[in-house]
Amino acid sequence: QLETLEQEEQECLELRPHPAEKRTHIVSHQHGMTVTKTLQEGEAEPQCQSFCYSRAKLRGLLLEGASLLLLRVLARRQTVTSDLVFPAMDTEGDLCTSSF
Repeated sequence: QLETLEQEEQECLELRPHPAEKRTHIVSHQHGMTVTKTLQEGEAEPQCQSFCYSRAKLRGLLLEGASLLLLRVLARRQTVTSDLVFPAMDTEGDLCTSSF
């Protein structure tokens, strides 16, 4: 019974003269999860966007850390079936599916 409580992701792009930094923060709470995305380009004010997903939409959600752990367990057991599909979240914080 694994559950992601919090996850932070950061990407930096060092392009001159305007470097960019993108952060995604995901935190679990009793009603579901909140995703906060922040984008800062050069010296401009950071652009922030936040949205929530309900627990019902997140049932079985497999985020990055849990996905890595599951892959290791499956590799160790050498039992990967072609029908393993989980709800996941893409790099933009949108819900999608992940297949193994």
